[in-house]
Amino acid sequence: MGSTSDASSDAGAGWLIPEGAEPFAAGRDADVYSVDERWVLRRYRNGHPVRDEAEYMRWVARYDYPVPAVRQVEGPDMVIERLTGPTVAEAGIAGDLSPAELGLMHADLHRRLHAIPAPSGTPGQVVVHGDLHPENVILTAAGPVVIDWRNATEGTAEFDIAMTAVIFAQVALDPAFASLSGLLRESLSTYLANSIDPTPGLDAALAARAANTTLTPAEKALLPAQADLIRSHLLTR
Repeated sequence: MGSTSDASSDAGAGWLIPEGAEPFAAGRDADVYSVDERWVLRRYRNGHPVRDEAEYMRWVARYDYPVPAVRQVEGPDMVIERLTGPTVAEAGIAGDLSPAELGLMHADLHRRLHAIPAPSGTPGQVVVHGDLHPENVILTAAGPVVIDWRNATEGTAEFDIAMTAVIFAQVALDPAFASLSGLLRESLSTYLANSIDPTPGLDAALAARAANTTLTPAEKALLPAQADLIRSHLLTR
């Protein structure tokens, strides 16, 4: 994706994290540090550059898609808007969102995202988040906001929907998340019933998950069962 940011927003060195600072949140491959009351800094541990990710965030923001504002980008560091609220996963576990509401929310977020044209203008291509799941949606006072755009690219809506279905199915089947199995099974059913048919993108999504270096061998071993669960839901559409 070509650059859409101005030089001043990406060049500064004024957001260096103080020596000894500790992250207040962490994911599989990135840590989040507090900058002030309005901004946080997210840094990839392996030095992965964030320019393309930031540009996709800025692109969808132009279409009023709910995404954190991006203030500054430098190497693996991105200063973004601080969000307040639980993740959708936390809200579901707490009972503040029903499984059906969780599934409908993800279907709606994808519908809105896939209405946005790809930056290149390539026919048939849309903006693909590639990792839209309950841990990557924050319930703010203004509504749900989608975070973690590392996998954003241009592609097909079917692939993006299939990827979310694969992630839902993983949690539904993984013994490590037994307490969430019922919630995610029902959410998956609602999500697929209210989305376009992801079948054309399912094999590619499964292959992408199999190639994901952050997944454990045990998680990858669940992929065939995840595919079976998704296809069983699609048969009842």
